[in-house]
This record gives sequence, C-alpha cells and structure tokens, in this order.
Amino acid sequence: MIFADVESKINTKNGNEILLLKREPASQNYEKTILVIGVFHGDEQDGEYLINRYLSYKSETQNRLLFIPCLNPDGKIAGTRTNANGVDLNRNFPAQNWKLTRKDEYFGGEKPASEVETQFVIYIIEKYVPDLIITLHEPYSIVNYDGPASEEAEKISQITGYKVEKSIGYPTFGSFGTYCGIEKNIPTITLELPEHCEKESLWNTNKGIFTYIAESY
Repeated sequence: MIFADVESKINTKNGNEILLLKREPASQNYEKTILVIGVFHGDEQDGEYLINRYLSYKSETQNRLLFIPCLNPDGKIAGTRTNANGVDLNRNFPAQNWKLTRKDEYFGGEKPASEVETQFVIYIIEKYVPDLIITLHEPYSIVNYDGPASEEAEKISQITGYKVEKSIGYPTFGSFGTYCGIEKNIPTITLELPEHCEKESLWNTNKGIFTYIAESY
C-alpha cells in the first residue's frame, strides 16, 4: 500500500501509466518542494523500489514531496535503458547542449523533448517549481550534482557513504542535470545507486535521504 496522493498521471506510447505522487503536510503549509524521480532508464529499477518502500510507511513531512517512482515503464518492462521509441530520456531534455546523435542506447531523440515522458517532467517542473530534484540511477555508488547543489550533495554523501563527484566522467548531451541544474539553476542531484545491491541493504543505506528531504531540508 502506498501512502501518497496521485497528483497527476499520463500514459506512455505502450499504454503504461506514469504517476506523479504527492505527500505534503496535513496543514498543506510547506516551505519547500522536492521532486524525486526513479527509473529514468528502464534497466535501472532500484530507484522505484526505494520510493515505493518509503511511501509504504506513514510518516509526517514538513515539505511538499513529489515522486515519480517510474518515469520509464516501457523500458522497465522491456529491460532496456531507452523508452519504447529507443530514446535515452536522460539525453532528451531541451538543454543548450542537446544534439542529434547516432541511434544507440544513448540516442537523445530526433529533437529535444520529443518524448511524452520528457514532456511530463518538464510540465511538472514548470508547474510545481521544485527547490530540489533528486533522480535515482545506477550503478556507480556516487552522488553527482548539477547547479547549486553542493551542500545537498555533501549531506546525501554523509547519509549514504557514497562519494560526491561533480562530473560523471563523460559528456551527457541534453541531460536532465544540465537542463534543470545548470540552465534552470535548480539544485539537482543524480544519485547513482550501487548495482545488484541486496534490497534491505540498499534501503538501510538510503532511507535517511527521505528523512532528510521530509524533515531537515
């Protein structure tokens, strides 16, 4: 059971639902909004597990928390990095460095924001104006960040034990981090979870992040 409200939803090319879930203070008074996104890439599924695990518990929050547990359900079902159109959603954002690339697993689409998944995230960011965004990826066990997020990255590093890395180590044209963190100046964390981690261990390592965004941030 999930203790959160369905705030919005859309269907993918293959007819699968993408949900935006919300948890906020009972008073509906809050200072900050935090957006957490799982499964940008269909073969990186542990972010959805962590989000759903957190939302399976009733807990209070002083902030408005928004969650997309699985942004790429078509890719998740197929076991592919890309969505049903063969597009890497983390290369499909209308950042200034977007460019048309070859059609491999990092293909950023025929044009920026060509994908319904990308359009949904852009709509959410424009409507809810988050103060912090965390996306959950795999498999590097690091805290990567874009924009004014160094303090948040250090805090998450302290919670998880994952090292902070300003650069992921390779170019990411049209990336979500560039679009939101650098160009929109929103603190944006790309949390790289470890690969093939036992679920209970993964939860115990990362559960403090949810306490942080609900109570301390």
